[in-house]
Amino acid sequence: MSTVSPVFLIAPTIQQYDWGKLGKSSKVAQLANSAVPGFALDESTPYAELWMGTHVKSPSGVVGSNKTLRDFLARHPELMGDVSSVFDTTGGNLPFLFKVLSIGKALSIQVHPDKKTAAKLHAQQPSVYTDPNHKPEIAIALTPFRGLCGFLPTPEIKAYLAAVPEFRAVAPEELVRRFEGASEQDDKVALRDFFTGMMTANADRVKGELSKLDNRYRESRETGIERRVRDLVLALSSQHPGDVGIFCAFMLNLVDLQPGEAIFFGAGEPHAYVSGDIIECMANSDNVIRAGLTPKPKDVPNLIKSLTYRTAKADSHMIKPKPLSGTAYTTSYVPPVPDFRVLSVKIPKNATEGHGSFGSASIAIVTQGLGSVTWEDANGALALSAGNVVFIGANVRVSFRAGDEGMSIYRAYAATSSS
Repeated sequence: MSTVSPVFLIAPTIQQYDWGKLGKSSKVAQLANSAVPGFALDESTPYAELWMGTHVKSPSGVVGSNKTLRDFLARHPELMGDVSSVFDTTGGNLPFLFKVLSIGKALSIQVHPDKKTAAKLHAQQPSVYTDPNHKPEIAIALTPFRGLCGFLPTPEIKAYLAAVPEFRAVAPEELVRRFEGASEQDDKVALRDFFTGMMTANADRVKGELSKLDNRYRESRETGIERRVRDLVLALSSQHPGDVGIFCAFMLNLVDLQPGEAIFFGAGEPHAYVSGDIIECMANSDNVIRAGLTPKPKDVPNLIKSLTYRTAKADSHMIKPKPLSGTAYTTSYVPPVPDFRVLSVKIPKNATEGHGSFGSASIAIVTQGLGSVTWEDANGALALSAGNVVFIGANVRVSFRAGDEGMSIYRAYAATSSS
């Protein structure tokens, strides 16, 4: 039996990427004020991501200790649960990485590799692809969120080609016509060839057509099919001038989520976050293949190879939460992978919510309000406030109690045979 407490506070790490929201406008910064020891907010700094987990790039710390969570779990594997038969937990690796993101401007057109591709890329470029794992992920809106996800249905891409001359002019006309005339059986191949032609187009041609498009959209307000993406194109153009990724506004689904709504991305699905604050959970990986809307290194050849070229409406990517059995205030987001599950816990003022034990370790973050968590071992208890991040060992029953303001919590764990 473990001699350490199965429930304790951890200190997440902050990532200050250029696309993050500035200063206190960032949900990441607001939460870090309570969660990160020694944090000093700077209004001119973009606070993009709050990481909670054991990823080798930026593992969380154990509050009150000089150890990382990764090192601590390597010494106390009993806290991890029965996940080692499914996931690589050597060296204290949790199966998932939990995050809060605050998106001030659009971040890269990207895709995540499957496990086979990730292992290959890690072996070839370990400084760029820092682990050999896949990275399926879910994004849950904390505030109104906008993003691009998955290829549009083929008829909609063709409609944009007919309506937007600047978009049509980028890829070689032969590839455009082949895509327009492709049969249903050949759609994926034709889409791949057309997308490749667009993403590898001559830089001067791309900049010239984007300049024409930007001028046209600024001088007139569109009323046809372009109406939905006009403001997005102008925003992307101001943030990433001359970037070919702007044309992905005519190829990918534009989705607007309200708080609590969620979207899932599996391997090979193109996407980009545009604005908003989200809870994000993924497999324990930081592998991103980028191709546009970023100053970071791009890897267009590997992105083109990794895409599934599946076309569908945005609804096909949505994950709808369901009530968690045996609870009053908890809903569960269950993606089609075992690496992670996410719970949303919205407890009214002075109410209590109990959670049964899970077969894996979990991490919970308080996003709003005050309260406490108690657990069965020796009547353990911790006071909680917004920003606090709690590690909960496997097979431990906990109870959350809200204060006078109520309390909102998100909790991540991995699927096992017992959870």
